[in-house]
Amino acid sequence: MPVDDLLAATADPSYDASSIEVLEGLEPVRQRPGMYIGGTDERALHHMVAEILDNSMDEAVAGHANRIEVTLHADYSVTVTDNGRGIPIDPHPKFPDKSALEVILCTLHAGGKFSGKAYQTSGGLHGVGSSVVNALSDSLVVQVAKNKELFEQRFSRGIPLGGVEKVGAAPNRRGTSVTFHADEQIFGKHRFKPKRLFSLARSKAYLFSGVEIRWKSEIDDGETPVEAVFHFPGGLADYLSETLGKASTYAEKPFAGKVEFRDKFNEAGYVEWAINWTPSRDGFIQSYCNTVPTPEGGTHVTGFWAAILKGIKAYGELSNNKKAAQITRDDLLTGGCALVSCFIADPAFVGQTKDRLSTEAASKMVEQSVRDHFDNWLAADTKSAGAILDFLVLRAEERLRRKQEKETQRKSATKKLRLPGKLVDCSATNRDGTELFIVEGDSAGGSAKMARDRKTQALLPLRGKILNVLGAASSKLGSNAEINDLTQALGVSLGTKFNVDDLRYDKIIIMTDADVDGAHIASLLMTFFFTQMRPMIDAGHLYLACPPLYRLTQGAKRVYCLDEAERDEWLAKGLGGKGKIDVSRFKGLGEMDAKDLKETTMDPGSRKLIRVTIDEDEPGETADLVERLMGKKPEKRFEYIQANARFVEELDI
Repeated sequence: MPVDDLLAATADPSYDASSIEVLEGLEPVRQRPGMYIGGTDERALHHMVAEILDNSMDEAVAGHANRIEVTLHADYSVTVTDNGRGIPIDPHPKFPDKSALEVILCTLHAGGKFSGKAYQTSGGLHGVGSSVVNALSDSLVVQVAKNKELFEQRFSRGIPLGGVEKVGAAPNRRGTSVTFHADEQIFGKHRFKPKRLFSLARSKAYLFSGVEIRWKSEIDDGETPVEAVFHFPGGLADYLSETLGKASTYAEKPFAGKVEFRDKFNEAGYVEWAINWTPSRDGFIQSYCNTVPTPEGGTHVTGFWAAILKGIKAYGELSNNKKAAQITRDDLLTGGCALVSCFIADPAFVGQTKDRLSTEAASKMVEQSVRDHFDNWLAADTKSAGAILDFLVLRAEERLRRKQEKETQRKSATKKLRLPGKLVDCSATNRDGTELFIVEGDSAGGSAKMARDRKTQALLPLRGKILNVLGAASSKLGSNAEINDLTQALGVSLGTKFNVDDLRYDKIIIMTDADVDGAHIASLLMTFFFTQMRPMIDAGHLYLACPPLYRLTQGAKRVYCLDEAERDEWLAKGLGGKGKIDVSRFKGLGEMDAKDLKETTMDPGSRKLIRVTIDEDEPGETADLVERLMGKKPEKRFEYIQANARFVEELDI
C-alpha cells in the first residue's frame, strides 16, 4: 500500500475499536514465531525438540522418570517419550469442558512449573514450550499412559482435532509420548538433522546422571549412529573428558564436583562443574541451568569464574607468587575448558529461548559453593595447581606486554596506514571499549565521522565490495587493497598467523546500508572474518549495526523503524503527537544526518547491535552455509536461495 494511502487510513473515521485485532489462543505464536523460539531458521526448528525434551528432563530431575527415548522418524517427525507421571488428562478446574492436557497444549502460560508444587526445579518455566511446539506443528500427537490405560489426543497447528480418547491398554507402560511434525508453512524446507539431535540427546544425559536417554533415527546420514543409549554416572566430568579427548592438560584430572547449595540461601538446588586447562586448544565454557543450555552465560557463570579467579589468586599468594595478582578472568578463559550446570528453583532467564540466566542469587550461590572446593583441590594436588598457576601467570604477563605494545602502536598506526578513505582513528590509548565501524564509501563515512564519539569510535570507509576470499589464492589476498587496509587498521595478520590479542579495537562493527548491496557487502566481510579471523568471532568481537529504513515524525514525536512492518505498525497506531505523520525513507547511511545516525546506529545508549556468533553445538553447519552461499559452485547457492526464497520475497531490489 502506498504511504499516502496508509496515512489516509490513520485519519479514517472508521478506524475505531473494532479495527483493533485481538489474536486468540496460539495465533500470536504463528504470527510472530521469533518471539517464542528465536526465529524460523534451522536453530529455531531444533529448539522445538529441546522444548519437549526439557519437559521430560524435568520429570527425571524431579525423580519421577529415569528413561527418555528420542526418535527421529523417516518423515522428519520426532517422538520424545518418558516414563514419568504422564500429563494430567482429567478436566481442568478452570476449564471444566477441557482436559488439563488440552489446556497445556493450547494455552500460552499454562503448566505445572509456576508455583513450585509439582517441580522443585525445572527447565520449562513460562508454560509456553509445549504450546509453542503445538502451534508450529502441522501434526502433533500426545499419548499418556496412566493407570494401565493409554490415552491420546491429536492436534494440528495448535487446534485440537478432538478430545482425549482412550486408545487401549498399557499394562507395562507409564508416562508421556509427544510426536510432532514441524509445519512447512513456518520453517520452509528446513529439516531435522540426525547429528544435531544426537548431540542434543547426549548432552542432556551428561547433565543429569540419573537418567538414561535412548536415541533412535530412521534417517541414516552416514555419520550419526542410528541407535545409541546414553547414561553417564560421572556427569560433567565424563563430558569434559570426552570433549578434550587426548589433548594434553595441565591437571591430570579435572577439577570437578557437585554441591548442594547452602541452607542459608533458603534455596533448593545444586551446582555441578568440571574444568581443566590445556595448551592444545582454545578455551571455552558451556553452561546450563536446569538442563537448559545458556550459550550467553549469565549469573551462574559469573559466580563460577569469580570462585576460580579468587581461588587461584589466593593460592598464588600462599605460594609467594606475587605475579598471580595480575591474573584476570580473560586469562582464565585462555585454554580454560569449563562446563557449569546449576539447578535452582524459579530461575529467571533473558528471553523465551533462555540464552542467559539472570537470577541474581545464583551468582553468590555458585561462587560460594565452588570456592571452598577449589581451594581444597588446589591444596591437595600441588603439582596440578603449580602447573595451572604458572600457565596463567605467563598468560597475564603476555597480555600486559601486548597491552603496552598496543598503546605504543596506536600512536603511530595512522601514519603507517595509507587508506583510500583513510582510517579515522579514536583517541583512546588502549583497546578496552573502543569500536571500529567499517562503512561503505566516503559519503557514509562523512556522516559517521560527525556522529561518532571521537574518544572510542574509529571509522574505516571501504570503496566498493571486498574480495570474496572463499577459494581465493593467498597471493590474491595479499595484493587486495581493501583487505590490506582492513588488516592494517585492525593490527592483525591473516589465517594461522592471526592472534586475537593483536586486535586494536574491542568491537568490530560492520555498518552497511539496509539494502541488498549493503547485505552483500556485509556477507563478504563476514566471510572474510570467518575464514581468516575466526577466533575474533569466537571471542565475541564482531557485530552488525542495525540502521533504520524509516523515520516517522509527528509534531515533536519521532520514531525510527527498521523495516516496513515496523513502519506500518506505527502508522496504524499513531505516534501520540499532533498533525500529519511525515515518513522519511533512508536510501543509505550517506543520506542520514549525523543526529539520526548517532541516535539510531552509533550511540551505545540507544542503538541496536547484532553480535555475530557461530553455533557452539554445530560449528560445521556454519562452514557449510558459508560454502553454499559464498563458494565457487553456483548450483549450491541457487539451491539455498530456492529453499529459502520465501524469506526474501519482499526484499527491496
